[in-house]
Amino acid sequence: MDPGGYGGGAFGGAKAGGAQDPLTFLRRPIVCMRICTLFFAIIVFGCVSSSGWFFIQETQQEVCVMNMESSACHFSTMVGIVAFLASIGFIVGEWFFEQMSSIKTRKHYVIFDMAFSGLWAFFYFICFIYMCVAWSKTEDAKFTFASSNIIGAIFFAFLSIFAWAGCGILAFQRFKSGADTAFNDGMNVGEDGAVPPEGQYGYDEYGQTPFTGQSGTEADKF
Repeated sequence: MDPGGYGGGAFGGAKAGGAQDPLTFLRRPIVCMRICTLFFAIIVFGCVSSSGWFFIQETQQEVCVMNMESSACHFSTMVGIVAFLASIGFIVGEWFFEQMSSIKTRKHYVIFDMAFSGLWAFFYFICFIYMCVAWSKTEDAKFTFASSNIIGAIFFAFLSIFAWAGCGILAFQRFKSGADTAFNDGMNVGEDGAVPPEGQYGYDEYGQTPFTGQSGTEADKF
């Protein structure tokens, strides 16, 4: 299995120092998912930032259009901005993943990817529920100007749950693939997953039956 679209090396990545093709890089499933999370994050925090606040002249206060709960706007904006920055970071990390010569470095990266993606899928789930409840309680007609943007933010927050969960699943598959590769390496399997030829790792010396090739000579003696 090659969940990340790599060459089958350690933790789903090709050997360090290999040539990087931009088109092949963009076709990888994990990179496509990261681009989706980046795009969704821009929409979520962009819609909330542009239309999520309303200035009340009477009280000289700026309130959130989602039931006047400022925490709903702040939380959704925070989740979107962090997701935006994290998506950029992971895309850059994927580009340099094959340059990581240390298996431990790759392992730590994959574990962090798996943990963060799962956590942010959970945060987006909370964000989606929170925004849905807050917007459903909004009854003031003067907030209808923001309805399209808020509904758009809610919709893409919902899509982000599956996008980040998908990233977490791909990272888990890559981690499992790396663990299997490490186990196979311990069973005398090469780094590329191929069984070593005879004569390597003592296979030729210890894989044959003792006294093979001498049985006829020894039998002639007796």
